[in-house]
Amino acid sequence: MRYNQVLFTCEPHSELATDILAAQLAEIGFESFLQGDEGLEAYIPLSLYNPDEIQKVVDDFPLEVRITFCASVMEEKNWNEEWEKNYFKPITIGEQCCIHSSFHHPEGSFRYRILIDPKMAFGTGHHQTTGLILREILDMELNRKPVLDMGCGTGVLAILAAMKGAEPVTAIDIEEWAYNNAVENVELNGTAHVRVRHGGAELLGEESYEVIFANINRNILLRDLPCYTAVLERGGVLIMSGFYLDDLPRIREKADELGLLFTHFREMDQWVAATFVKE
Repeated sequence: MRYNQVLFTCEPHSELATDILAAQLAEIGFESFLQGDEGLEAYIPLSLYNPDEIQKVVDDFPLEVRITFCASVMEEKNWNEEWEKNYFKPITIGEQCCIHSSFHHPEGSFRYRILIDPKMAFGTGHHQTTGLILREILDMELNRKPVLDMGCGTGVLAILAAMKGAEPVTAIDIEEWAYNNAVENVELNGTAHVRVRHGGAELLGEESYEVIFANINRNILLRDLPCYTAVLERGGVLIMSGFYLDDLPRIREKADELGLLFTHFREMDQWVAATFVKE
């Protein structure tokens, strides 16, 4: 597959602005992002590149910044492999968990070792939102609990839940490339009882869950929260991330309307993972 590299510059530059920009670009087909010296480098398949859609994101951007962008077609090579080798570094969470690709063999004694070959799918653990939920999972008792991972990306959350004894585990992503990558990673980790499905909230309804993870973005969370609540068992736990601390009041308001009790949140660089219990 051939890719376009699009370089975005934000003036004034801020990490918050580039984080929001990356989240919005992901919704129109961009698959990976790098914080470069000159700005945000974003990558999209050539077939999905639409400058009018990009301009609309720029024109409707919620912060007072000036955004410019320029695109170039990248030479053909295995960019997934290049990205894994050069940019995906092993992640450790204390002495409990290590996430690494097949290119790396980190030393150390970890209770959970997760092998992720990300193929540019979101959810390696590097982003704050994924890391926040990983930490929640490590603190949870999941043995024999049915778990749902919405917007699973690489499948890393579902895989860790399965390693902690959750079963059955269902992982869902609307993007085909993320679905395919999650299937591969489930096989790599020998977590065969993780079922990966391709689609969105329309797939929900036949089964119920004691624990649900939803790491997507604020607008989709607000839209699909009734669907998550409907399949969450009474006393079940819902952990949502993919939004900022400033968005938490709106998330809590919607959750309260649906009978979800807010218990706590974790925060990292203004990103939040919030936990709710179904009353």
